[in-house]
Amino acid sequence: MNERDRGHPLVELTLFRVREFLREPEAVFWTFVFPIAMALALGIAFRDRPVQPSAVAVLSGPQAETLRSALEAHADLDVTVLERAAAEEALRAGLVGLLVIPQEHGLTYRYDAARPESRLARVQVELALARAAGYAEPADSREELVSERGSRYIDFLIPGLLALNIMGSGLWGVGYSVVQLRTRMLLKRFVATPMRRSHFLLSFALGRLAFLALEVVVLLVFAWLVFDVTVRGSLALFALIAVLGSLAFAALGLLVASRATTVEGVTGLMNLAQVPMWILSGVFFSSTNFPRGMQPLIHVLPLTPLVDTLRAVMNDAASLTDVLGGMAAVTAWGIVSFAIALKIFRWR
Repeated sequence: MNERDRGHPLVELTLFRVREFLREPEAVFWTFVFPIAMALALGIAFRDRPVQPSAVAVLSGPQAETLRSALEAHADLDVTVLERAAAEEALRAGLVGLLVIPQEHGLTYRYDAARPESRLARVQVELALARAAGYAEPADSREELVSERGSRYIDFLIPGLLALNIMGSGLWGVGYSVVQLRTRMLLKRFVATPMRRSHFLLSFALGRLAFLALEVVVLLVFAWLVFDVTVRGSLALFALIAVLGSLAFAALGLLVASRATTVEGVTGLMNLAQVPMWILSGVFFSSTNFPRGMQPLIHVLPLTPLVDTLRAVMNDAASLTDVLGGMAAVTAWGIVSFAIALKIFRWR
């Protein structure tokens, strides 16, 4: 085959990455099956359900039955009379949110103030006792319960899972492949080929892009069919953010693998990079739950702006100007990571 019959090195290398990925069933599983399984499990666990009554225990004693009768008149309370040992065990295990202890002068409420359901149970108990004592509710009070798409937990979760999948496929799909080639002594052969180092490294990022559209579409279609989750903002903007995220984490994967010489070594480095972002970047719950002093660190992590921008477009219909800062942060991570990887990369 003469030189004219060959394609551009970047094209040939990218096609090689695509074929290599398709030959790895584990990579296909973690890229396509795992995020759907996570979405299904967490979506079912946190699905919209009727309001459950608050579980309350009353310590057994002379006043226990009278107190239970008063509390059971409140439809939002599930009341049980228990002996002390059983009551304290139920409270410790989270089977009840509140333990009511009748005493000679009044009541004692025992509960964990850090648990929202326990604080709610106390309010409901006091309301039930007030009603039993004859206190009238305001005549004009009423409740309006709402549940809108975009405000459910599954709406919060899907863009986070998508960002998590982009990060994982970028780091593992790229970093692991590079080190495998190095440990199998295949990188040395590429040195003798007519290509640039930049073409070789860039082919890994482009190879990931070949599957990005499928990754995004599969998860979004599943979320729409099963949980009625939709992208409320611009699909083009959503796709652009996903592309930037994929390129950024592919570059980060190249950086992590640029000097690693063993599979064990690169695995440790990738876990070191990923685990803090799994926990801190707001994938499964809001990053604002962490102390204020940690927020600057959290927002420096590359996964945080990716999660925030995808979620803003998907749930809040954010415009380009609304997410430009986050997109710039993701892009900066990609450019800096690729530049450093290009400079320090070793073939051997």
